Amino acid sequence: MAEITNSKLLETAGIPNKKDACVVIVRTEWNEQIVNAMENGCMRTLKKFGVRNISVVNVPGAFEIAFAIKDHWEKNKKSKKNKPGAFIALGCVIRGGTPHFDYVCKAVTDGVVQLNLMLPVPTVFGVLTVDDQQQAEERIGGKHGHKGEEAAITALKMMCI
Repeated sequence: MAEITNSKLLETAGIPNKKDACVVIVRTEWNEQIVNAMENGCMRTLKKFGVRNISVVNVPGAFEIAFAIKDHWEKNKKSKKNKPGAFIALGCVIRGGTPHFDYVCKAVTDGVVQLNLMLPVPTVFGVLTVDDQQQAEERIGGKHGHKGEEAAITALKMMCI
């Protein structure tokens, strides 16, 4: 099992202040309690590194994340103030009793991959794909770290590439 202790992700030395950066968080309405906690951790971390221009786009579910990111990019790519430097996709898909979980997880994963190949700015995958509520809670400040904070750090690092 992947553990945050096996990674250098949380090492943030060398990340410059990003006060002029624009970061867009695209978050789902499903599993709101978990996604709210992820968003809060993400915002806290971005602000810690000086990011002041943070936009939040709400979408119904994980399936709609890729469309919203592409649409937001197309509408803002020429903006002097609001041109995104990175997108962060936040959501939580919890396994149910049907194959729907598999289809949604594959679709959102494939969508984020395509965005990373197509757009000139990174799209960070901050979508939990878990078996149950407990696994989700363990990933918003529990024994598996805080995936919202980790997504923000990943975005900051990717904007430096």
